[in-house]
Amino acid sequence: MTGMTNRPTNRKIVLVEHVKGQVKPEHFRLEEEEARAPDEGEILVGVDTISIDAFIRTSLNDWEGLHTQTPIGGVVGTLNVGRVVESNAAGFDVGDAVTGGLGSQTYATVPANTVQKIDDSLPLSTYLGALGLTTGLTAYFGMRHVGQAKAGETVLVSGAAGAVGSVAGQIAKLDGAKVIGIAGGSAKCKFLTETLGFDGAIDYKAGDVDPQLKKLAPDGIDVFFDNVGGDILDVALDNIRERGRVAICGAISQYDDHLNVQGPSLYLRLAERYARMEGFTVMHFMDKYPEAYAQLTEWLKDGKLKVVEHVEEGIESFPAALQKLFTGGHMGKMLVKV
Repeated sequence: MTGMTNRPTNRKIVLVEHVKGQVKPEHFRLEEEEARAPDEGEILVGVDTISIDAFIRTSLNDWEGLHTQTPIGGVVGTLNVGRVVESNAAGFDVGDAVTGGLGSQTYATVPANTVQKIDDSLPLSTYLGALGLTTGLTAYFGMRHVGQAKAGETVLVSGAAGAVGSVAGQIAKLDGAKVIGIAGGSAKCKFLTETLGFDGAIDYKAGDVDPQLKKLAPDGIDVFFDNVGGDILDVALDNIRERGRVAICGAISQYDDHLNVQGPSLYLRLAERYARMEGFTVMHFMDKYPEAYAQLTEWLKDGKLKVVEHVEEGIESFPAALQKLFTGGHMGKMLVKV
């Protein structure tokens, strides 16, 4: 443990007004202040990287939802990795690498029990991507435990060029399934098939998804891993096979108007085909985190799992990066390197 006499300046992104509709840079403001000294049991962390995740949007509403609401003038809640620069907590030393919810800022003073030490033999960003709660672990549990994709089955993934979808599809491939991804634009579709090894890709911007899906999977699909919701969910339900499974990971198409979510109209396909639809979050599998970390790490080290990163530089890029997440201007894991 150590003390500091001249503490660094913390640059933080705060919420100017609650968001209605599409998130835009003008909803935020960059402020500066001296980083706070850690009290007993606390540490001061220099943030290295911020994870840009869809859940952030749900915290920006003017009502409390699943995720903690960000107050006006408050730092936007995010998941991060960083290093301890000052410690007033037993078991944490200067230089230790940690991950946790540190917020959209360059320095964070937090209780030591709210972060987790990580192995810095891997790039720190790995713990936001392949080994991140909102990316690798979410994809793992959604595909392995909820979707339960098996060898020889056909799996469809929406939002497939994004962080979670790209990992979920690769996991299904590793388990022997045929994998089809849905993404927006020819470049993303090429990324899925040529870089990640998907068996097929559907460009939803190039026309109706249904005929494209029927061409790639004429006998239907066994598993649908859904990140998007809306009309694409209905298409998947219409093509679900007997005893098929739908894993509801998210519905990014609905987040701009969360109080008026449009649900599926073809849900009776579940009854007709003895299929099931199940929602989940990574927090429902806390007891299985060691299992996921071990398997994902093994795949990473063996070169069987690829996580492409889209990195924006500087804390000031946070608002635009968050907007880009929802407008489809990236591939893979969206990060801000502060």
